[in-house]
Amino acid sequence: MNNTAEQFMATNKTNLQALEGFTTQAFAGVEKLAELNMAAAKAALSESFAHIQSVLSVKDAQELIALQTSMMKPLADKSAAYAKHVQTIVTDSSTEFTKAVEAKAAEAQKSFSGVVDTMTKNAPAGSESMVAAFKTALTNGQTAVETAQVSAKKAMEAAQSNFSAAATQAVDAVKKATKTA
Repeated sequence: MNNTAEQFMATNKTNLQALEGFTTQAFAGVEKLAELNMAAAKAALSESFAHIQSVLSVKDAQELIALQTSMMKPLADKSAAYAKHVQTIVTDSSTEFTKAVEAKAAEAQKSFSGVVDTMTKNAPAGSESMVAAFKTALTNGQTAVETAQVSAKKAMEAAQSNFSAAATQAVDAVKKATKTA
């Protein structure tokens, strides 16, 4: 019995370390997004002041229209680059996180199965049917978790695909708008 308690404690310690790793990964992704947003805000502020100075030096309406039109394409390109950076950060972070979670889940499943096997070997005589039912329930639970992981992975891939499509459509719309202006 003491061996089983030690196994549970070791498993909990490992799970706590895994949680720490997952949290660190999540914060790294958030940190990258914050850095990107700060750089984008700083650049936008600087470019806005430069544009305002250009507008203030305009001599006629035609020059103002040309200035405004010339600003649209770089803005569309920068917006597309920003969206691509965000997508890359989110994709990389989610991929690393998913791999780590899957590895830890497999490790935890193996460890838990070992604990269950140890417990069932020490089960009192006559409890074979209860042990079999417990193992069947455990197997069904593990199958449900695996199915949920596959579904979550597919949902993440679909969301990333939709994000890419939306970013591309937005850039295309801005490019079309600048051509007609």
